[in-house]
Amino acid sequence: MPSDDRAAGRGTDLTLTIGVLMAVFASLLPLMRVVRPSSWLLGAIVLAVAVLAAGFIARRYRLPAIAVSLIEASVWVVFMMLVFLRDTALLWVVPTPETIRALPGLLKLAGEEIALGAAPLDASLALSLLIVGGTGLLTIVVDHVVLTARMPLLAAIGLIAVSLVPSIAVPGEVDIMAFVLLAAAILFLMRTETRSREEPLDREATRSAGVPATALGIGAVAVVVALVAVPLLPQPVARAGSETLSNGPGIDATLQLGDDLRRPSEVEVMLVRSSAPAAPYLRATTLSQLEGSVWEPDRVRTVPLESEASLGAVDVAEEIRVAEYATTVEVTNLASPWLPVAYPAVAVSGLQGRWSAAPYNRTVLSQAASTQGQHYQVVTNVPRPTLEQIRALAAGGPDQRDGTTALPPEISPVIGELAAEITAGTTNDYDALVALQAWFRGPDFTYSLDAPVQEGFDGSGTDAVARFLEVREGYCIHFASAFALMARTLGMPSRIVVGYLPGAATSDAIDRETVYSVSSSQLHAWPEVLFAGIGWVPFEPTNSLGVPTSFAPAGSAPGDADDPSAATPAPSSSAALDSGPEPDDQAADENGEAGSTVITVNPLPAVTVILGILLALAVPALFRELRRRQMLTSARSGDAAAAWLAVQDAAIDLGIDVPASETPRRLGTRLVERHGAPVAEMSLLISAIERASYAPGGKHAFWQGDAIADAATTVRAAMLAAVDTPRRLLAIFVPRSLIVRPGSVYAGSGATTRKP
Repeated sequence: MPSDDRAAGRGTDLTLTIGVLMAVFASLLPLMRVVRPSSWLLGAIVLAVAVLAAGFIARRYRLPAIAVSLIEASVWVVFMMLVFLRDTALLWVVPTPETIRALPGLLKLAGEEIALGAAPLDASLALSLLIVGGTGLLTIVVDHVVLTARMPLLAAIGLIAVSLVPSIAVPGEVDIMAFVLLAAAILFLMRTETRSREEPLDREATRSAGVPATALGIGAVAVVVALVAVPLLPQPVARAGSETLSNGPGIDATLQLGDDLRRPSEVEVMLVRSSAPAAPYLRATTLSQLEGSVWEPDRVRTVPLESEASLGAVDVAEEIRVAEYATTVEVTNLASPWLPVAYPAVAVSGLQGRWSAAPYNRTVLSQAASTQGQHYQVVTNVPRPTLEQIRALAAGGPDQRDGTTALPPEISPVIGELAAEITAGTTNDYDALVALQAWFRGPDFTYSLDAPVQEGFDGSGTDAVARFLEVREGYCIHFASAFALMARTLGMPSRIVVGYLPGAATSDAIDRETVYSVSSSQLHAWPEVLFAGIGWVPFEPTNSLGVPTSFAPAGSAPGDADDPSAATPAPSSSAALDSGPEPDDQAADENGEAGSTVITVNPLPAVTVILGILLALAVPALFRELRRRQMLTSARSGDAAAAWLAVQDAAIDLGIDVPASETPRRLGTRLVERHGAPVAEMSLLISAIERASYAPGGKHAFWQGDAIADAATTVRAAMLAAVDTPRRLLAIFVPRSLIVRPGSVYAGSGATTRKP
């Protein structure tokens, strides 16, 4: 192989190697939403650099492909042993049988952390080993596919698949920076590898035709379409009763709420206003049957919403007062077949699409429509008994179903024993339930999203409830499940409701009604107990969330703090009624520990983002410098066209016209007279390019290759020195020559004159 071809090959390999590094780094960025950035990120980058550097050096010595891959694998093994397994390795780097025995245990531990952990995870030694090791193996594979097999498109598929895994595990907003960086790296790899297949003369022709600019434009349009158009497409609609709901914010009606509450991203899902004294909870569906370890949505008869038999009037005893309220809901970002409605709803209007109502639990759902974009009004008739009235009534009634009192056959005895112990001093069903509610909201219990995962009871079955009652830390699913099961052990019909907390008050008001913003993190679960003559009464046992249910004596005037309307759970703004810690916000947030006032800020994510942004801003300058060095390498082998192209690119970076109609001599003269180019070096370059233009092949200045390369470098430096500092920095960090080619229609405007 001629020396100039070998030099060009080395330049291409270096460019592709750097492109692979950028692509691997971009594929790691989405992972930082799932695992908090720490030493694993540095380790992954260092290992990728070490593997790629070893591969590049091996290829320079023209070793066989299998040897290159073995060398990279050896670097991977040494790094992993030295960083993670040196205590079991011989001389810290050589694996031993003890290493082989320890590795499966670490991988199993990492898998358990991923399966049971709460995102974003703190990277342990085992999880860091898995991520760093996986990144190293991915780098080896991508390097082999791109640089050995010359199949960048296949490598792109693998990189995209890896980058999508975190988004699938923890749905959220698109990481635009990661997406753009990965797309740019993949397009760069494909362009560089494709150009490496062309002959030098073909490459020159392509440069002159502006094809790279067109290709980059097409790629930019594709990225913009992916970022702007795709989110506007309609979201898939799930069927009622399905465990898998919509992509994005939705309602998990199987009560597996832990994953939803631990999602790192939080979005506004609804705007709510109401004529009620306090913003109401919004229910989606009810759950009465405990199937195995999961509460399942009630499968009840539904009728068309517009039917007279859809919701109907509330059936209460004659002496029970009923108040009518109107609640307006505007869904901003929620795709679900279950419609969030206040309770008990007697009418729903303003919906688009076909909807059905379940008279039994007064919920609204659809088999074909979605809540996304709906704007509707719910009319409720709320029973408002006095304290004396509800104490005189027993739990149960004609609407009671067998499923609301059934207990699992293998229920832990501790559930019933605790229920009996806590309610031992009460004389009626209501006081017993209030005692249970107060016990859960007392100082013995703590709201926590992490404890259920760490202690292994992240579920709603009887075993999980028994463990929760022992640990006494959990979130709404555990409080609601424990309360419902304990009520059933006392012979009271109970069920669980899935819906949303009332939300946080905004500064907006419509028709004198305060507008509340409900976020995705306020997805909630609470229990209800059936009372004869009243209906289903909600309770709020979750410590530090909401307001506990209470009823006022008959002498209280409407509107007092203990007005009977308080029987409907209200927002947690009434902190005096909350036996848990006072929340910072008006509506407690299920996405973190309520009541915590000490905030620990981890600067590493911010530093990582800043470094990522700086790296992204430096990418154009890095690519431009690599291309310039590649051209200078070709120039030193006698390629006058490469040296002249380096001068043209420098001119384009500075905004100087480089039209196709201008000869090298005329352009060189203009650069000397107007833009500070030195006469001697420019004359040498003009002579070389004119000699090459009349000799096919374009590489006939081999005896003066170093001279023309140095001349091109000197001309560029002089032209940069001839402009003001802002223009110089712009030319270096935002080089136009990456997308504008000499002689193209884009290279004929924006001339820059020499500074005085």
